[in-house]
Amino acid sequence: MHYFIDGAQSVYAFASKTEAPAGLLPMDEAEALALAAGPAPAVDYPALIAAERFLREASGVSVEGLNIETTRDSQALIASTGLSAVLDPEYRCNFKTATGFVEIGATQIIAIAKAVRAHVQACFDRELALLRAIEAGTFHDEMLAEGWPDSSPPEPVELQ
Repeated sequence: MHYFIDGAQSVYAFASKTEAPAGLLPMDEAEALALAAGPAPAVDYPALIAAERFLREASGVSVEGLNIETTRDSQALIASTGLSAVLDPEYRCNFKTATGFVEIGATQIIAIAKAVRAHVQACFDRELALLRAIEAGTFHDEMLAEGWPDSSPPEPVELQ
């Protein structure tokens, strides 16, 4: 197959060079296929960043050696347990960590709730920073993997 292009950037293919009308410029197959495919679809960076934030948000935290899940469901359960701890300083419960059950008291529950909240907020803060970088024209693809919180709380949390 022989490929040609006209002034309007339309691509044509002919079985032989002699079939091509006058005025068309020859091109190789790779160029023809690239032009025929059209431009690559634009990346939806805000959606891509939000998806990354969601994954990072649910990555969990470690609080005094306890591996705490931070999925949306876990966040809700921890928040409600935290409310019980605030209302009753003597509150105790069997709390399920990522590695199994532990019995914890109100002080520990509040520490876990604070660590989870700090982790989740740090993920949203990073998402906002990346969105602002897009707006400023300073975003580059490598930034998507950088700057997210790790699985440790930002400040040491001491359980009692």
